Amino acid sequence: MTRRSVNGEGTGVNNTPQNGGHPGDTPAPKEEPDAPNGKVELRKKVTLLQGISIIIGTIIGAGIFISPKGILKNSGSVGMSLVVWIVCGVLSLFGALSYAELGTSIQKSGGHYTYILEAFGPQMAFIRLWADLIAIRPAGLAVISLAFGQYILEPIFMPCGVPEIAIKLATSIGITSVMYLNSMSTSWTNRIQIFLTFSKLLAIAIIIVPGLYMLFKGETKNFENAFEVSNIKLTGLPLAFYSGIMYELLFYLNFVTEEVENPEKTVPLAICISMAIVTFCYVLTNVAYYTVMSAEELLASQAVAVTFAGKMMGNFSVAVPVFVALSCFGSMNGCLFAFSRMFYVASREGHLPEVLSMIHVRRHTPLAAVLVLYPMTVFQLFVGDIYSLLNFMSFLRWLFIGVAVLGLIYMRYTRPDMPRPFKVPLFIPAIFSFTCFFMVFLSLYSDPVNTGIGFAISLTGIPAYYIFIVFDRRPKWLQDGLGNTLPSLRRHLKAFTRHHCENHTYSWHMDSID
Repeated sequence: MTRRSVNGEGTGVNNTPQNGGHPGDTPAPKEEPDAPNGKVELRKKVTLLQGISIIIGTIIGAGIFISPKGILKNSGSVGMSLVVWIVCGVLSLFGALSYAELGTSIQKSGGHYTYILEAFGPQMAFIRLWADLIAIRPAGLAVISLAFGQYILEPIFMPCGVPEIAIKLATSIGITSVMYLNSMSTSWTNRIQIFLTFSKLLAIAIIIVPGLYMLFKGETKNFENAFEVSNIKLTGLPLAFYSGIMYELLFYLNFVTEEVENPEKTVPLAICISMAIVTFCYVLTNVAYYTVMSAEELLASQAVAVTFAGKMMGNFSVAVPVFVALSCFGSMNGCLFAFSRMFYVASREGHLPEVLSMIHVRRHTPLAAVLVLYPMTVFQLFVGDIYSLLNFMSFLRWLFIGVAVLGLIYMRYTRPDMPRPFKVPLFIPAIFSFTCFFMVFLSLYSDPVNTGIGFAISLTGIPAYYIFIVFDRRPKWLQDGLGNTLPSLRRHLKAFTRHHCENHTYSWHMDSID
């Protein structure tokens, strides 16, 4: 494997020269003729279509099929819920445009982590990374995977419930297959993501088309008195907006910017197209639901798409859980593809172990960065209380998204000469960052205990930063231990790898271990 340094100027702890590695790096093996200038690096293989599929395929998960009722519950009426969906689409557009500017002006992978690093320095970026690594990303991936495990088995066990152990075993198989796919090939990861994206868009079309057909036939009884004032809950509207924006955060392509072809054009175009498609699908899907189901039926349903299909399609409704499972698998695939690049960049900046920034010499995948989530996700799947952990940490998502967009405004003044191929008016990031901080306040107001616990967990990143990153302040026992252990570990790893290379047809580039 080889370790590559960050492209361009950076602000991290271990920033290295442009396009360079360690002094004395050896070139990639000769059997890799397509490697530019002999370098082993992540290739620019993400096209516009693949970028759109990463965003849409990750954003559209199980929520719109299972439980899109948070907005209806908190808005109080059908009409107001549709208005909230549209307004959430506009707010999401502001966020998408802000991230489009960040992605084109800072053309490095890593998403929020990279933008916070560039704007506010390594310590705040590390705290974000720490929360992601120990809790948010493993728990989030486990929850999506559990939905996959449940719905892929549901047609087999109908009408009985699926045993919990079967769900967890199917979930483990799903996680393992996604890890394997992302480890083996970036091209195949993107191709399968395109297929899964079209699958979930097909599933949404299967809901929208018959629903709109019934609407045009005159089935409008559920829309009567849609804006009745007595039903509208003004106090619940902030929670309704909270539920809506959660469905439409479109920043996943920013995690893989370095692998995007022509990012100056592809990143903003992919983000804006995806935003339009997602908002259009969500609004029309809810219109279809309301056409066939009353508000009371929708709120009472445990899986709205299954109830809808049972009313409209009869026996074909058995296929709906399969589509939901495919949708979840697409979200798992997109999340892992994106977040592995964040860990890869963090390692390159010196915030994570060096091995995570190594790239497979032939497959050109950040193998170690892909696999780092696997043990933590499986552990939380079988041992941890995943949903409680997500409740603890959910507000941090909004906090750091707001901080990243605030960094856009901050860098307009501190780095006015930074190239900005795509530039938005300042009121757009200002409104979106205010919205994010309002969500943090709302979390604190509605659930102060869980929010406080999550905040306390995230603050453990501060001592971790000084212990593991700021070398001069490491305890003497830790310095001595690392000084005695790491050289020996490197020698053994290097010897093992050279022996492995001599006996197999593939090789790993070991210049970063020397």
